[in-house]
Amino acid sequence: RIMPWLENAMGRMPVLAELGIKREVHGAISHPPDGNPLIGPAAGVRNYWCCCGTQIGIGWGPGLTRELARWMGHGAANISMREFDPRRFGPYATKEWQVVKAREDYCLRHEIPFPHFNRQAGRPVKPSPLYERLQQGGAVFEEVFGHERARWFARESLEQRDYYSFRRPAWHDMVAFETQAVRTRVGIMDITAFTKVEVAGPDAEAFVDRLVANRLPRKSGGIALTHLLNVRGRIELETTVVRLADDRFYLVCAAFFEQRLMDHLRFQRKHESLSIINRSSDWAALALQGPKARAVLSACTDAPLDNAAFRWLSAREITIAGTPMLALRLSYGGELGWEIHGPNEHILTVYDALWAAGAAHGIANYGSFTMNALRMEKGFKGAAELTNEVTLPEADVMRFVNLEKGDFPGSEATRAALEQPLPWVCAYLQIEPDGHWDGNGGEAVRLGDTVVGSTSSIAFGHTVGKILAFAYVKPQAAVPGTQLEVYLNEAWRSAVVLSEAVVDPQSLLPRVDAGARQAPA
Repeated sequence: RIMPWLENAMGRMPVLAELGIKREVHGAISHPPDGNPLIGPAAGVRNYWCCCGTQIGIGWGPGLTRELARWMGHGAANISMREFDPRRFGPYATKEWQVVKAREDYCLRHEIPFPHFNRQAGRPVKPSPLYERLQQGGAVFEEVFGHERARWFARESLEQRDYYSFRRPAWHDMVAFETQAVRTRVGIMDITAFTKVEVAGPDAEAFVDRLVANRLPRKSGGIALTHLLNVRGRIELETTVVRLADDRFYLVCAAFFEQRLMDHLRFQRKHESLSIINRSSDWAALALQGPKARAVLSACTDAPLDNAAFRWLSAREITIAGTPMLALRLSYGGELGWEIHGPNEHILTVYDALWAAGAAHGIANYGSFTMNALRMEKGFKGAAELTNEVTLPEADVMRFVNLEKGDFPGSEATRAALEQPLPWVCAYLQIEPDGHWDGNGGEAVRLGDTVVGSTSSIAFGHTVGKILAFAYVKPQAAVPGTQLEVYLNEAWRSAVVLSEAVVDPQSLLPRVDAGARQAPA
């Protein structure tokens, strides 16, 4: 079976033919569930490390073990190890599931790695309470930390399945519809996959405060966005912190950080009197976003929702369709909106009530692809920008940092980064589209004839009709107004560095009061 390739190799390197075959080795090949090796700390255990699952040992070994050694010896790797971290799998990854996924990986080993490739074997393993309802509504799902999350929703004649291409995909118009629904009417998304952790107890405030880079909300119901750093001042994860009471805090972050957040909290705990409760599997969540969001939610609750009673960036327990739920007034899409969090057993009732109330307002489901496009239009950085490869100043998120609050992990490194020239900066770009190629991330960026960086996230902004991207570039290339070029489809495309979001740069829409503007211009 190998002779054609062996003959080819000997033709290229005649010395191989002269030496001959001295020994044959028939060795097993590792096939982890997603094809990537497991390099890094084991979940829930101090100082226990994994270095296994490498399909291509000779090719992967030197680089991976170098970064593992840095991680073990210095507390952090130099490159993002997110795709290799063993903690990307949770308790759902049973032995039986691993066998199913290993067989799938073997069959996919030489398949074309299309963007957004969706591995289907062994699913669903963690369907949300809304899974069947959304499936009936046309959802095409993806798996994230075991959860089934809708990517987009099929409409009209488009078949409900995955479509793969390096060009503009078939679901482009579906995302356009969902984006318009959120921007002009109201959209609803199942965000159950988010990591949800509660920290409670007499020492909860002091404990959380010494771990995060931002100041905690001072009043009950307050919300703050903050980051957890490693000892080198680089970003481990971004999290929303809600102060539920004087001694209770609710942390929400991306699904794939669940194990890492739990480890970070448990291992940083000293002798504080508190409890750390993982609600990720027991609680579900919805995002209700758009200019009609208040009208829809008001039809399902008696709670006042005007600015005086329910201010922006605050949280309250309210009753929706007869069920007590935690409502957070915030928006990742940049519109008026709320997130609704609560027990799994109630979320379907809440969803159905909101859907019925939203019918008169043109409510639509939307998925993660639309959420990504919305956040790009708002200039909100995501997981691809916030990695352990960069510091807070390099990511340009210092507005979410308070260096006066006292020391926290990485605070000294953050101060040091501010006092010296930055090697790169995260810039926000607008790129001219050609109608065929919108990019997939990782595209080269150049200033003049010099390559100065690459994109970290890229998406088509349907509201403005432009491609939008974040890119890590040399500081001189990150100045607003700078004309750059981005390499798309074997051609350099014109781009410009933006100074503010292309949609609602002053963030007025999320703060609109009852009776005010109902739809964007």
